[in-house]
Amino acid sequence: MAIKLKANQRENLKQSVTRELRNEGNVPGVVYGKDKEPITVSVNSIELLKTVRDEGKNAIISLDIDGKNTVDVMLHEYQVDPLKDQLIHADFYVVNMSEAMDVEVPVRLEGEAAGAREGGVLQQPLYELAVRAKPADIPEEILLDVSELNIGDSILVSDLKEARNYEITEDEDTTIVAVTPPEEMPEEPETEDADAEPEVINEKSDDEEGESDDSEENKEDKE
Repeated sequence: MAIKLKANQRENLKQSVTRELRNEGNVPGVVYGKDKEPITVSVNSIELLKTVRDEGKNAIISLDIDGKNTVDVMLHEYQVDPLKDQLIHADFYVVNMSEAMDVEVPVRLEGEAAGAREGGVLQQPLYELAVRAKPADIPEEILLDVSELNIGDSILVSDLKEARNYEITEDEDTTIVAVTPPEEMPEEPETEDADAEPEVINEKSDDEEGESDDSEENKEDKE
């Protein structure tokens, strides 16, 4: 079931008018789709954020434009001002409820892996799955139970059961989650005994000292 959201069509696209819209708590946007003429609109920022938070980013939104024209859309993209943490623009894509489409669906893990309790490290290389489905059949998220995973175990895309109403198009060999062995601590390098006497580089041996003494005696005899 689509979530209803009211929108107003924008005729005046001047920057000053757009700025005023944002100051009033609205976000400017564009509605577009295949073989559809783009329509510039504005929607309430709080209502849009609430819809996405409660229903997920792939939610089907029944956008009521000025109470005259209603279209089924998905939030395709949005822009946020990083300084003000404010929505500044939204793109809505018109969907055909009878045609399958490709989307990314979030993956959420359930439970505590058995291997993690034994010191293993739970890793999740893949946070979203590529899925093909009709708009009404797109799941909000895909849940994976990891409680039975031991150290060395993993879940691949090929391990997922195919659902009736959507198709997973991700590469079957892709790892979604795995429990890896704990990292071994590197061995500390051996250090020399601090009490050991330092080596004297130019210290002469007994033989070298003897040879040196003989040389001095021969020198005196010659003199």
